Formats: sequence, C-alpha cells, structure tokens
Amino acid sequence: MSQSTNRMLTRVKAVYLFIKVHGPVSTTEIANEFEITDRTAQRDLHVLSYNGLVQSPYKGQWNVTKKKVKIS
Repeated sequence: MSQSTNRMLTRVKAVYLFIKVHGPVSTTEIANEFEITDRTAQRDLHVLSYNGLVQSPYKGQWNVTKKKVKIS
C-alpha cells in the first residue's frame, strides 16, 4: 500500500473517531481540526458515508451511525 493511501486511511479513521467524540460536527470543523481543505474533508466523509459509518441528517452536520465498527 502506498504511503499516501496509508496516510489517507489513518486520517479517515481519525475523522471517524473525532465525529464520534465531538459530533455532530461540520465539514469545516473537521477540515480545521485536521488542517486539511474542505474538499479533502468531504472526500474522507464520503468514504465513511459510503461504508455506512457516518450520516448527515442536516446539511453539513455529521454524526456517526449505529453501525458496529471494530477499530484497530
């Protein structure tokens, strides 16, 4: 696995944990917390959303879902 893919997966996991602890949070809050652009935060959230781990019931506010996940 490439270094950039590894870095992205580590960041996505950290974003999930951040939302779990601080949710609901906005895309901009995530971008600021991880010092990334809003677009990068959106891509990370898309990965989490696609896998059913987060949802945005209100535009731009993200929460974790009740889906069980094992974090290693």
